[in-house]
Amino acid sequence: MEGINRLIIFVGILAAMIIWESMAPRRQLHHSRWQRWSANFGLSILSTVIIRFTIASAAIYASTLATQYNWGLLTFTEAPHWLILVLSLVLLDLAIYGQHRASHQWKWLWRFHKVHHTDLDFDVTTAIRFHPIEIILSMCYKFIVILIIGVSIEAVIAFEIILSSCALFNHSNIKLPISVDKVIRLFIVTPDMHRVHHSIIQAETDSNYGFSISVWDRIFKSYINQPELGHEQMTIGLSQYQHVPDVSLPRLLLMPFAREI
Repeated sequence: MEGINRLIIFVGILAAMIIWESMAPRRQLHHSRWQRWSANFGLSILSTVIIRFTIASAAIYASTLATQYNWGLLTFTEAPHWLILVLSLVLLDLAIYGQHRASHQWKWLWRFHKVHHTDLDFDVTTAIRFHPIEIILSMCYKFIVILIIGVSIEAVIAFEIILSSCALFNHSNIKLPISVDKVIRLFIVTPDMHRVHHSIIQAETDSNYGFSISVWDRIFKSYINQPELGHEQMTIGLSQYQHVPDVSLPRLLLMPFAREI
């Protein structure tokens, strides 16, 4: 039942962002939506099927172990339940920031993560464009992190909902008033903030790693306020993969194993 509720929330936010993008787009898209969406949804569906029949319950199982055997850092504190929940969410988000940054800096992780960055436009479906093996590696990483922190099942479920919801929001091609964006990005990552991370300019690609909480990029000095060429004129993607045939679904699946160009 918990999985169904999460799916309903995910699909609901995805649909809402698609409608919002169509009504108030931030920038003009330059490539075929059919070509991009078929690849993005194809990757997502394949990842979902693989995870469903392998390690779908890994995070919940790790949380169950941590709770049952009192494993993890937070099991040693007598803080109120609400504070432990908040600390769990914050520490998990910090861990995801670290994972994302490592995916750019460690060559063997980048081989899989670059699939996400080969999208030639930037909209809500970019949020689901991940290689299945990267999803599996991410699940294994979260399994270990949950055990180390000592995260409750309640916090795990809440975090997964928050993470996926924020990813759909900050990958969307929606137009927010500049004044509103400035306020929101003080707390959470906005589309304009994360779009910088999908720039073809290397220095901008290697910035703004946050997925939910925006403060980590400021603390760890990986924050860039705006793209050099502006949001309307910036080029999305990677310089090596700027042609549609290079980013078809079959090629995306094989990309991590091909000779790098």
